Amino acid sequence: MRRCPIFLSSTFLFLLLATNSAWGQAPLTAAGQLDLAALKAAGFEPLFNGNDLQGWSSLNGNGQFKVEAGTIVGFGENINANTFLCTQETFKDFELAFEFRFLDRAGNSGLMFRANQRPDKDGKPDPNGRVFGYQCEHDQNHSRSWTAGLYDEARRGWLFPRQGDKDAEQKFTAQGQQLYRWDDWNVITVRCEGNHIESWLNGERRVDFVDQDEKDATYRGFIGLQVHNGPSCRVAWRNIYLKVLHEE
Repeated sequence: MRRCPIFLSSTFLFLLLATNSAWGQAPLTAAGQLDLAALKAAGFEPLFNGNDLQGWSSLNGNGQFKVEAGTIVGFGENINANTFLCTQETFKDFELAFEFRFLDRAGNSGLMFRANQRPDKDGKPDPNGRVFGYQCEHDQNHSRSWTAGLYDEARRGWLFPRQGDKDAEQKFTAQGQQLYRWDDWNVITVRCEGNHIESWLNGERRVDFVDQDEKDATYRGFIGLQVHNGPSCRVAWRNIYLKVLHEE
């Protein structure tokens, strides 16, 4: 019997894999950008509607955010403190995929996840409390290139690569220099399940970290886009999609 070749679309293949196991890095198009059709078909939902900042709030600092041509642009000059555009909803276990790029070579940025605000001195919610928690680094320093590394904002510092491990730092830098797109959009995936955190940059794994710190491990919080303090910053995000792993 003659067998006919079977051709499967990238979307179908993605759905087949996602049905049987944790999918890890996001599906990419032939051009290396997010495959939005595959994401939507697999149950991912947009956190950003592409038109306005409904569902988001700005916290800390004097950095600014606006919607421009379907993207969120974070910007500012003489930024007095790290400023965050944060989801009003919080998330626990999830898979998050998004695209970002710097619009100039000044400043620094990152994406917070499972983030929270410090309470006031009496332990009550403080609308001006310092944002803290896990951050997926966005790094413009070519000599370091730690984009998609794991930083603990306003708390423990670098978690992955492990701070002070020179061999790990050098390997992480070499990989980042190879993967990062200086003049184009970069695709990042973040996956959180329990105390296990992973990230991917443009199709390759960057972080595989298990947080065993019982004091500081965080299991729920908001997503936040950062404008870093300093003389200037201008960064953009688009196509921000999230899938909750376990319904509560």
